[in-house]
Amino acid sequence: MEPRITIDPGVHLAKPCVAGTRIPVEAVIELIEGGLSFDQIRKDYYPDLTEEDLRACVRFARKVLAAEEIHLSPSAS
Repeated sequence: MEPRITIDPGVHLAKPCVAGTRIPVEAVIELIEGGLSFDQIRKDYYPDLTEEDLRACVRFARKVLAAEEIHLSPSAS
């Protein structure tokens, strides 16, 4: 789905990670949610990641959400 993101059963219980690292996509998304810029994330947390790695995390999260099916229960009136 996203070449810069890998899922390995032996790494973080198969949670999606940035390829070649043990950095979970979820951790990157949490930092973005917290308001950090890509530059701040690279400087303060993950200096080995590139801007494209960070963008890949966002793309991966968006694609996962786009593929989700949401099933609503009928409301009880």
